[in-house]
Amino acid sequence: MIFGFARQARAEPAAVPHGLRLYAVGDIHGRLDLLDRLLAEIITDAERAGDAPGGTMNYLVFLGDYVDRGPDSSGVIERLAEGPPPGFGAFYLKGNHEAAMIRFLTDLRAGPAWLRFGGDATLHSYGILAPDPADPLFAAHLQRVQERLCHGLPPRHLAFLTGLRPSLAIGGYLFVHAGIRPGVPMDAQQEDDLLWIREDFLDSPADHGPVVVHGHTITTSPDVRTNRIGIDTGAYATNRLTCLVLEGTERRFLST
Repeated sequence: MIFGFARQARAEPAAVPHGLRLYAVGDIHGRLDLLDRLLAEIITDAERAGDAPGGTMNYLVFLGDYVDRGPDSSGVIERLAEGPPPGFGAFYLKGNHEAAMIRFLTDLRAGPAWLRFGGDATLHSYGILAPDPADPLFAAHLQRVQERLCHGLPPRHLAFLTGLRPSLAIGGYLFVHAGIRPGVPMDAQQEDDLLWIREDFLDSPADHGPVVVHGHTITTSPDVRTNRIGIDTGAYATNRLTCLVLEGTERRFLST
């Protein structure tokens, strides 16, 4: 079975099944320009790499945080909702920023926190001006903003956002947005940890079984450890959107 978790002894390198090439993409945060550039690089890379004996299937794995902070969150969602390039399959994971945006659609109390960490940029990409928290009428304005977003969000954008998955296991790798709670079986992991965890996961030397591929925590270059690989290189601020390429036991990186 290709899309399943296979625990591997740490003495052997993690691998993906024969005939499968994975392109894991880090946090995009509204940078449609970088996404388009990276997708073009990925297509070229796949063409250059060619097929293994028996054929090769190319899959994109997006690690979440498509929205907020950067200038074109709506454009990023539109591009991803269109589906992958010809010849590719794709998996789309949920990030904490998508979770916050989805919650705001039905829970006004989520608004102030979402706006503080980049939701204002997402609203702007949909033609909606974020209210000023210092405005005495902030609560009333926020409710109108919520109503405008609910009515103005294209149906396929909503379908994309609500259809995101929390994790993906393939071969010797586990893909999540933020990380996992060390020592907790995967079927007992809490979604909040998969979307938000930092130090308890980042500082852990534990063998998690699979190598965890994640975003969420910005580093200047890919953070490669024995038990995890972090690929959030702060695209919205650094112009570097990073992709981890996995084929067999090999790893390499693409970047804008």
